[in-house]
Amino acid sequence: MQIIKQALFISLLFLSSVVLNAESDSQNTEYLGLFTPEQTSFIVGSGVNAIEIKRTMTSCAKNKGFFQPFIPAKGINPVTEAEMLNALNDKEAVIVDMRMENWYENETIPTAINIPYSEIEVRLDELGCKQEGDNWDCSKAIKVYGFCNGPVCAQSPVGMKAMIRNGFPAEKIYYYRGGMLDWTALGLTTIKGEF
Repeated sequence: MQIIKQALFISLLFLSSVVLNAESDSQNTEYLGLFTPEQTSFIVGSGVNAIEIKRTMTSCAKNKGFFQPFIPAKGINPVTEAEMLNALNDKEAVIVDMRMENWYENETIPTAINIPYSEIEVRLDELGCKQEGDNWDCSKAIKVYGFCNGPVCAQSPVGMKAMIRNGFPAEKIYYYRGGMLDWTALGLTTIKGEF
């Protein structure tokens, strides 16, 4: 009988530590936005069969932000890793890392140049456009393959919309939504950015 009591006591101790650890973990969990920064969950199904889907900060889900559309603006071409790899050798295209300089310096896709999303509309001359007064003539624009931190990063979509507003042809913009998150998760080679 004494052995049964000891086993029961040990089981209760174990279960209480599991519950306390689970409560502690859930209090420390950082939930990230899905479609807006505030929307931290999505319900699938209804009633007792409903499942709540959340994004939590992990080593893989390392980017804050919220899901970006596959096509940020009408006319933009979404691309995969295969198209990005081929673009690296395309003499009529440029790969543009639209993240801030410190991220670019740390790690980027080979051959990428850095034009931060916040500067793109004043640096369209680097993409084949000519400034004429307050306007841009982008009739000789080159193909731009743009990216940022990944599917939840708004930097390149914001930059691409600014390009279009300033006269850059949307059909010459190629959006790699996967960005650095997918590129590195797939184990593809990166380099330190150079200016």
